[in-house]
Amino acid sequence: MVRNLMIAGLVALVGGLAAAAELKSGPQTGEKLPGPFHPLNVNGDKAGEKACLYCKFGDSPVAMVFARTPDCPMTQKLIKAIDAKTGKGEVGAFVVFLTDDDKAADKLKAFAEKEKLKNVILSVDNPSGPNKYNVSKEADLTIVLYTERTAKANMAFEKGKISDKDITAVEEGISKLAPAKK
Repeated sequence: MVRNLMIAGLVALVGGLAAAAELKSGPQTGEKLPGPFHPLNVNGDKAGEKACLYCKFGDSPVAMVFARTPDCPMTQKLIKAIDAKTGKGEVGAFVVFLTDDDKAADKLKAFAEKEKLKNVILSVDNPSGPNKYNVSKEADLTIVLYTERTAKANMAFEKGKISDKDITAVEEGISKLAPAKK
């Protein structure tokens, strides 16, 4: 009996640690987004300006990504996938690179031009991210899909941990955000 209780306690403890180990970053599913912030836009209609992308898209469905590594091949693959998936204009998309690299904007502009990005706005903000957005320092990628300024999905990945399967899940999430055809 005592042994069974000890095993049950250990299972509960290990289960609790596994749940606590899951990376939590950015607005969580069901939470309202904390509000406006003004990163430096690298491409799009406000390129070269600090402009509020939260404001630009309003209550529309949006794929919002906070990223830390501009030259990571999987991050670039994610951006291209989001650009393709949001091509019909039904879902807005932006990626905010959280860095203090003063060459990041130039690198991102070159990437946007090379890949002919049409739908994803790339921008740069400080390494800690916008106030109240709670972007984890351990998260290399934080992906928040939202509509009506409420998070509908949240995925966070440590550096090098995103996979092709995860990118497919993001694409599927974007499809679910798109307004139903009438």
